[in-house]
Amino acid sequence: QVQLVESGGGLVQAGGSLRLSCAASGRTFSSYAMGWFRQAPGKEREFVATISRGSIITTYTDSVKGRFTVSRDNAKNTVYLQMNSLKPEDTAVYYCAAGRSSYSTGQADFASWGQGTQVTVSS
Repeated sequence: QVQLVESGGGLVQAGGSLRLSCAASGRTFSSYAMGWFRQAPGKEREFVATISRGSIITTYTDSVKGRFTVSRDNAKNTVYLQMNSLKPEDTAVYYCAAGRSSYSTGQADFASWGQGTQVTVSS
């Protein structure tokens, strides 16, 4: 099992930036993919970004391409989500998740989830 703890959420004005962090413990961090998902009020949880175990492959949902960057530091057991040019529609609870393999995309491909961190973007 993997334990995940997100941090870095908060309130920001439209156009601003935030950097989310997710610290992992348990399984060997460098052996699995990491992903970010989000859930807005009244909506289903959706995929945001994923990064393969060696940072070779990154994938983003279309709505965040060019604005968000996912990265990881395997020495620190931490994955990051840099969010720039934030929009009100980015408001959601953001979750990090640990994949079942070296590269994962769908929610079913992720075995462990953090508790989430709130991101609120004001217009």
